[in-house]
Amino acid sequence: MKVRISELAAGYRGRPVLAGVSLELSPGELVAVVGPNGAGKTTLLRAISGALPPSAGAVYLDGKALGRLSPREVARRLAVVEQRPQVGLDFTVQELVELGRLPHLKFPDRLTPRDEEAVEEALAAVGLSELSGRRFSTLSGGEKQRVFLAIALAQEPQVLLLDEPTAHLDVRHQLELMELVAERAQEGLAVLAAMHDLNLAAAFADRMILLVEGRVLAQGRPEEVLTRENLRTAFGVEARVERDETGVLHIRFLPRKSQAGNPVR
Repeated sequence: MKVRISELAAGYRGRPVLAGVSLELSPGELVAVVGPNGAGKTTLLRAISGALPPSAGAVYLDGKALGRLSPREVARRLAVVEQRPQVGLDFTVQELVELGRLPHLKFPDRLTPRDEEAVEEALAAVGLSELSGRRFSTLSGGEKQRVFLAIALAQEPQVLLLDEPTAHLDVRHQLELMELVAERAQEGLAVLAAMHDLNLAAAFADRMILLVEGRVLAQGRPEEVLTRENLRTAFGVEARVERDETGVLHIRFLPRKSQAGNPVR
């Protein structure tokens, strides 16, 4: 499924956040949205998902305007993992992941064998099969993050939106999660992920979008977006951009210096 955003503008209570954002997301690619705090990364994901109505422009899923689709139709096509999702009741991991099948059910239908298979596959994909009977409240922050990814995968979406997917995860689980997401993209899923870690994003993303003050400063391959000039403009920092011994793009941020020219400790 192809996602197209045309001249999108969005904000909160009269406060504009995004202005004139246009981009496309195609099946089989992982696109990372990066930028400083307040640049509009989360707002962009919320507008694409339909959680935040745009004030101008439009979002299209395979040529169909998002606003013309019902919430159920959107949920069958698109899944979202928020940055700080909340759970009102203390469900088990299994029960929570089963909620991912709701868009495919009609009340009062029960889970079919196909639904149960999708839930088991999602739990296994994120490494939570052995914790399926645990209560959500007993999990670590990283385990909770993986539960929400499992819920999204259980939806079997065509588009996956991730807001800081590696938050609360240690290095090993960050890599495992990004490897999983990249594999799903290679299998045909369209993935858009808002990320803070530029090096992690550069290592896995096919393309990157750099937002600054609600506008797209640059988009393209990681080496086209993460230039010294763009990093200076977006983040106000100096950096060296080079490739490591494996060929992966790597950014080394340089210490800020005082007016006297001495490194700030």
